[in-house]
Amino acid sequence: MMNVAIMGYGTIGSGVAEILEANKDAIRQAAGQELSLRYVLDLRDLSGSPVEDEQIHDFSIIEGDPEVDLVVETMGGLNPAYPFVKACLLAGKHVVTSNKALVAAHGTELLRIAREKQVNFFFEASVGGGIPIIRTLYRCLRGEQLEEIAGILNGTTNFILTKMDKEGWSFADALKEAQRLGYAEKDPTADVEGYDTCRKIAILLAMATGKETDYQKIHTEGITKITDTDFKYAARLGMSIKLVGSGKIGADGRVGAYVLPLLIEKADPLYTVSDVLNAVVVRGNMLGTTMYHGSGAGKLPTASAVVADLIEAAQESGRNVSLGWTGEEQQFKPFEEETFRYMVRLGGSLERRRKELEAMEAFPIQKWVLPDGADAGEGFAVLTGPMTEGDFARAAASLSDILAVVRGKA
Repeated sequence: MMNVAIMGYGTIGSGVAEILEANKDAIRQAAGQELSLRYVLDLRDLSGSPVEDEQIHDFSIIEGDPEVDLVVETMGGLNPAYPFVKACLLAGKHVVTSNKALVAAHGTELLRIAREKQVNFFFEASVGGGIPIIRTLYRCLRGEQLEEIAGILNGTTNFILTKMDKEGWSFADALKEAQRLGYAEKDPTADVEGYDTCRKIAILLAMATGKETDYQKIHTEGITKITDTDFKYAARLGMSIKLVGSGKIGADGRVGAYVLPLLIEKADPLYTVSDVLNAVVVRGNMLGTTMYHGSGAGKLPTASAVVADLIEAAQESGRNVSLGWTGEEQQFKPFEEETFRYMVRLGGSLERRRKELEAMEAFPIQKWVLPDGADAGEGFAVLTGPMTEGDFARAAASLSDILAVVRGKA
């Protein structure tokens, strides 16, 4: 038997406890031994809950108990999650977390400690909720030279954009609905500004390259400037708009990485990923392109990924599983060198704009787009051919009355 301690009895932590009890026979068979819940650390009074007998308030009990083998961190944030997780690893305990902020900020150090102590630091649930993407990278795709990872990694923003796309909602109304349904926090900044997606793509790139990937160096834009009008023009192009985290691994070892709202064509596998679902597309040099699609958040899907990590930790007790990355720093390709097509919405007279734009050789126009039923004076859009970000910025600087710009894949 191995004893488990859960730190943080919120949505995910309570889900882990529920699965450990409901699926205990299947878990025992998979792990080769019973996984028994010994402690639940939470500041609140959990009287009347299913874990009231296991509740403690003092972290040192977990740290100092030699009979605690497996620790689950589902508190979120960095403090006290970081010092608690570090202390557990130093004490020779396996740690499983769903905390992407912790993994993105301190994963390099925590993985190093786990290797030194011959225990494991697992974080499947930190990216994609219940989608088994981390384990896929370090087990199933070990023979691949990975070239690209991209995905829809935040269910809140995907829900908002789906409402705007399919039902014509405004951003503000879609956000309010996401908050009402519990998909978005009262302060949705981390989601709608792309910060959550940024941390997740950084973790995936670190897994893919084996190098420390600083999420703060990834160009990140959120969805707050996207409007229902942008979706109307995108539809005229046969496209939708999704918030995508992307990383391309160049032959020179540099990574081109960004988080952006992108125009997505119907042939793209991400086009049909709607509502709160997540998806990750991985391209390898031998396998080609594969997609992993499912519940990217939620109590039981995320808790299921945590329990899968607990089972693997139990199976590998006494041995460190080779995964993650080293302290070697990942080098990034400058964002100005990235190539996109650009949907540019402009106000004013169509004829005047046509003359201005056609005179600009550096601004290759692929398509002119007029909204249904609108007269030319109400604005229009153009879709450019492939341009680097730097070239586009220089060309766009000479234009007045740009209402919006949405990038698309080149």
